[in-house]
Amino acid sequence: MAVNAEDILQKAGVMLKGHFLLTSGRHSPIYWEKFKILQFPIYTEQLCQMIADYFRRYGVQVVAGPTTGGIILAYEVAKQLGVRGIFAEKEGDEQRAFRRGFSISSSEKVLVVDDIITTGKSARQVIDAVTKQGGTVVGVGVLVNRSEQELDFGVPFFSCHRTITPTYPSENCPLCNAQVQLTKPGGG
Repeated sequence: MAVNAEDILQKAGVMLKGHFLLTSGRHSPIYWEKFKILQFPIYTEQLCQMIADYFRRYGVQVVAGPTTGGIILAYEVAKQLGVRGIFAEKEGDEQRAFRRGFSISSSEKVLVVDDIITTGKSARQVIDAVTKQGGTVVGVGVLVNRSEQELDFGVPFFSCHRTITPTYPSENCPLCNAQVQLTKPGGG
């Protein structure tokens, strides 16, 4: 049976409406709460299966994701591919690093996974951490691509679900101008 990502996302109730401050610093009338998906192992398994199936032919040897949601996704995609799953932790505002004894061998093929992507900042930070250790990034897979523009990571990119969600710089936000209360969801 084919998995329908949009159905899964709706069942889990991940799309919230209001006025949200995103981790990118931008504002949006919609927030994708990834942990509403990740609380259901069966939904997480099904979406990660989509990512694993897409990248199976790329010879992935390691799956790496950013903290926090990326930990669960890296584990599940790695489990389905039969490889290691690791995660990169924040190191300041602009970098991520592999800690806790995680390492990547020179030329090891790495799939980077993330949950909800808007600007690609977290994925790019994991890509940088992988290349610093000599690994070769073979692709980027995400649950939801909500970016307004096409993202180019220089490798194949796959999303389980694609939606264009408007975002605004804080100084140009129509929701702020309309005095809609701003909410900072999540823990990022």
